[in-house]
Amino acid sequence: MADAGRGGGRADEELANVLERNIEALLARRRAEERRQSRTDRVAAAIGRFAGSMTFVYLHLAVFGAWVLANAGVLPVPRFDPDFVKLATFASAEAIFISTFVLVMQNRMATQADKRADLDLQVSLLAEHEVTRLIRLVAAIAERLGVDESRSPDLPELERDVDPERVLDRIERAEEKAGERERPGA
Repeated sequence: MADAGRGGGRADEELANVLERNIEALLARRRAEERRQSRTDRVAAAIGRFAGSMTFVYLHLAVFGAWVLANAGVLPVPRFDPDFVKLATFASAEAIFISTFVLVMQNRMATQADKRADLDLQVSLLAEHEVTRLIRLVAAIAERLGVDESRSPDLPELERDVDPERVLDRIERAEEKAGERERPGA
């Protein structure tokens, strides 16, 4: 006898359709967010992506290597920075700008992560609410049918809705207590 949950069939097609729909919705949302970005944000992101690439590393190896070899007298070209002050100034200015672009990208990524975390929280809260309702429904059916498990002492706790505010308050109190224990002299 074949297992109903395996081997393809309608359930797999429905799951594939849901996954496809979700992926398309996420990609469409990401494209829309990219279109709404200001020109400055797009330029900063492009520079940040380039600065974080191996092409950037290879380019710098070539340019700085040639600069050093030329000014050390190894290459047959006139020395234009024999004490490497120009190189140090250029590298310092570049580092300032690149770190700024990296910070801009990190801020943007943090904002996106916050949005995703909010979405995850909402989906989790909805799922928890739906599961709680299902537990109540199944418990009522089990009780009506006289199933022993319907009298389990765990059921009343599982049938209660979770209050996210109370959970957050509890987490904050636990973090405060942990912080007090870690502080010297506490």
